[in-house]
Amino acid sequence: MSSRLFSHDRLDQVIFQGPSDLGCSVILWLMLFISLALLSLGSRHILKTIILGQMLSLFICGTAVTSQYLAEQYQVNTPMFQSFINYSLLLLVYTTMLAFRTGSDSLWQILKQRWWKYLFLGLADVEANYMIVKAYQYTTLTSVQLLDCFGIPVLMALSWFILRARYRLIHFLAVAVCLLGVGTMVGADILAGRQESEGSDVVIGDVLVLLGASLYAISNVSEEYIVKNLSRVEFLGMVGLFGTIISGLQLAIVEHRELMRIQWNWKIALLFAVFALCMFGLYSFMPVVIKVTSATSVNLGILTADLYSLFFGLFLFFYKFSGLYILSFVIIMVGFILYCSTPTRTAEPTALPQPGSTGLDNAALKLEENDRLCGSHASVSGTLR
Repeated sequence: MSSRLFSHDRLDQVIFQGPSDLGCSVILWLMLFISLALLSLGSRHILKTIILGQMLSLFICGTAVTSQYLAEQYQVNTPMFQSFINYSLLLLVYTTMLAFRTGSDSLWQILKQRWWKYLFLGLADVEANYMIVKAYQYTTLTSVQLLDCFGIPVLMALSWFILRARYRLIHFLAVAVCLLGVGTMVGADILAGRQESEGSDVVIGDVLVLLGASLYAISNVSEEYIVKNLSRVEFLGMVGLFGTIISGLQLAIVEHRELMRIQWNWKIALLFAVFALCMFGLYSFMPVVIKVTSATSVNLGILTADLYSLFFGLFLFFYKFSGLYILSFVIIMVGFILYCSTPTRTAEPTALPQPGSTGLDNAALKLEENDRLCGSHASVSGTLR
């Protein structure tokens, strides 16, 4: 669903520094720019899109913070089990809703017609989550942050060919501004002097990030197509069904030992419950946002999720404040507003020429014209003789 889900490694090693006077000035000017941009645009749709995108970011922030607590306080690292809980909730709610439907959109009819498509969609969604989290064991956090953005151009390319979305120059500029904001966030981490290991195998980790980001793009484009052409309940019900099966099998293979080592108590259970509610809310709410905007717009909006996690860390994990993270947040929001300011258009499908009576009539007229020409040539030839 999103490559920023429960990446608690992002929070584990953050060190903050105070902002400079120049940085504060830049932040104030950019905040003023955002306020003026919102006032000048004057569009309720844009404001609604911004609010909805940041609500998704807060859901992702909730998954990150709870995972951070589980990993840091209780040494619990079970991303596949946490995904399994979410898919099980989707199965319980939305697949059950499909089971009670009748007609062409019933669960049985959907499975008969396109079960294999949803199998691949569920596989892409489950493995995307797993690959991104797994990549932290092999490569650096900076590499994960930067390469994770590879999913945005992949998403735009897939939207171009599959959803026939057509972008304007301002959309490409907006994406560049958002990526600049991500680069500012990464630069702030580096300047903060955070010590991070190089990982056991950087190449494997980088490949996992690229594959995970690409699978997220496939999942998001599929989600946009389904919720706009079929239904939100069908998407969530099928992802819940196949996601539960796939994540359950993978959980039994790769994480059964981690589950056995958990020393259960009410605090751990509460953290798992809060994580599950945030993840379930994210999956349930994201199709609603995508239906009124687009998958690309949503992915640009949730670039702020890491920053929300860091801001919550100021109070929950006693981090020191840094103005550079505020700067990156403002830059991302500027790019997001620019992207939302101009809607994309959808290309009309190219109509293939169909054979019909018009074509036959044209052919007959052409044959008749040729006969007349041949007749006139014969007359001229007879006269000359």
